[in-house]
Amino acid sequence: MIDEPVTPVTAPPEMSPGDVELLDIAQQLLRQVWVAGRHEVATALRTPDGAVHTGVHLEGSCRRSSICAEAVALGAARVGLPPDAPLTVESVVSVQVKPAGAFRIIAPCGVCRELLSDYSPQARVWLTAVVTTGPGQVPAADQITAVAAIDLLPDKTRRAW
Repeated sequence: MIDEPVTPVTAPPEMSPGDVELLDIAQQLLRQVWVAGRHEVATALRTPDGAVHTGVHLEGSCRRSSICAEAVALGAARVGLPPDAPLTVESVVSVQVKPAGAFRIIAPCGVCRELLSDYSPQARVWLTAVVTTGPGQVPAADQITAVAAIDLLPDKTRRAW
């Protein structure tokens, strides 16, 4: 649990009210379960029926056994569906606490990019992108933006399920 104050993410104007709700849910969940080195990421996602599913990062002692928050949330969403219904996700928001005492929207890792794009290639995935100043590529600011899950993996091999 986070005891000290953590600055929340300010939602960008282009984030829909539903996605702002996901951001708020993810931040509140992480505030409740955060443990350094064990539970450092929380995810909230929405399925087309409007249901919100959450997950937290589970770090394992041998690292390979760790499970990302996005994968936990995807599994929770699948459990909530009828057996013959496809797993479809509309929007995903994952957050982490920065060392400076502020929440940050983060992009999924490579494995979670695969999972999201396998099950919901058009899912809207929110992330924080670094905007650079130009030729020297000096970071100028962070910009919260959304991309389709499939766009997180250029040249992805599409598998027919």
